[in-house]
Amino acid sequence: MQDLILALDQGTTSTRALAVNRDLKPIAIAQSMLPQSYPQPGWVEHDAEEIWRATLEVAGGVIAQAGGPDRFAAIAITNQRETVVAWDAETSEVFGPAIVWQDRRTASTCSELAAQGKEPAFQAATGLLLDPYFSGSKIGWMLENRPEAAAAAQRGTLRVGTIDCFLIWRLTGGKVHATDATNASRTALFGLASQQWENDLCALFGVPMVALPTVKNGIDDYGATPASLFGRPVPIRAVAGDQQAALVGQGCLSPGLAKVTFGTGAFLVANTGDAPIASSHRLLGTVGYRLGGKVAYALEGSIFNAGTVVQWLRDELGFFAQSADIEALAASVPDAGGVVVVPAFTGLGAPHWLADARGSISGITRGTTKAHIARAALDSVALQTADLLTALEADGAPTLAALRVDGGMAANATFLQRLADLCGVPVERPSETEMTALGVASLAAIDQGWIAGLEALGARWKADARFEPKGDRQELERAREGWALGLAATRAAIPA
Repeated sequence: MQDLILALDQGTTSTRALAVNRDLKPIAIAQSMLPQSYPQPGWVEHDAEEIWRATLEVAGGVIAQAGGPDRFAAIAITNQRETVVAWDAETSEVFGPAIVWQDRRTASTCSELAAQGKEPAFQAATGLLLDPYFSGSKIGWMLENRPEAAAAAQRGTLRVGTIDCFLIWRLTGGKVHATDATNASRTALFGLASQQWENDLCALFGVPMVALPTVKNGIDDYGATPASLFGRPVPIRAVAGDQQAALVGQGCLSPGLAKVTFGTGAFLVANTGDAPIASSHRLLGTVGYRLGGKVAYALEGSIFNAGTVVQWLRDELGFFAQSADIEALAASVPDAGGVVVVPAFTGLGAPHWLADARGSISGITRGTTKAHIARAALDSVALQTADLLTALEADGAPTLAALRVDGGMAANATFLQRLADLCGVPVERPSETEMTALGVASLAAIDQGWIAGLEALGARWKADARFEPKGDRQELERAREGWALGLAATRAAIPA
């Protein structure tokens, strides 16, 4: 009996597969860690072939754990967004490393376009800002700096796409070149209102439209795997970028509901309904989901470094052995002791958008300990989130009754309480925090008729824990003031 969904979750630091049953419960999970490379300061790359090998490995492992391919009704794919791959349509050969969403190599290109006055029209069309975060400038860089990609463009065999698109191509044996609207809306090449690739946007970055994929709905026909891959053909029926998948999984299916996923970065996504809101406070307009041609829009704020701050303390500074150990270390002191961490390892995202900013630690005294720095590191993520909520309110978005959270850092109760305190809003954590994979799996479950629709899906959401704002008002105010000073110093240190 076909009673499972194979959910593929290709993220920045790992590739995972889950077998999800009709009750949206994972019954089997496999994971492969994904190394990143940093060939130059500000550059971040992945090996696309390693992503493909890992995808086959974890998918095959989960299928075997679950009892074989005959149990799987469909495949659902969620992915790190904005990361791009270029390849040849005839050979499927990849042209160089994938350029990761964190990569800042095109900062000067984006700055030059902004200086030319291009940003207002660009933002009106895409909902985005001129920043190297998005895919368009990355593709343009590939065409200028990888001769084999430029030659393929001349031949008409160049194919480019985000990670979902690359996996669909490989999973279907090169038969389907497609993406979904949520991923397309993060490329800087896609019109938010028109819901299609735009000639003017592609020309801005020198991207040939013929190399781009077909844009489909979140639930759609994305082809099927050949029988040789997993033992029988399995159709691909649902695709969503990771943050939009989490929006669906968190049941944020009406205006006024918002979630934050704390993974490698942290991503606030707030449902704004069937009409986009033009942000005047440097948030991003994006597609929340598109089903049956009907679009739910969202405002998003992207924090580039969240979980990476914990990883940095663990791996580079050796503060603790396991990421989970930061909770006890940070909780061992009442506050950060005046220490401020600004984790601008790869610049600062919304609402600051400082591509050339670099990180700092300030406020250190002779009495500063590892615990104070760990506490300040957690505070830095909470304070960046507070900045996003301030911008969201200023843009006229509906007032949030609560903030729903997921991702690795959502397991840290000390952090979530601090988040509620510094943001001044209740924080809700669901019983299941793997919302990216389960969110896209739920779309496939709707497609299979296992769930009646979005309303029924939203009704399934339940909070496992709720953190109410509290804390000493004066201490909270000192933390906010220290953060503002840290940001000002970071901004001042950016080379002219």
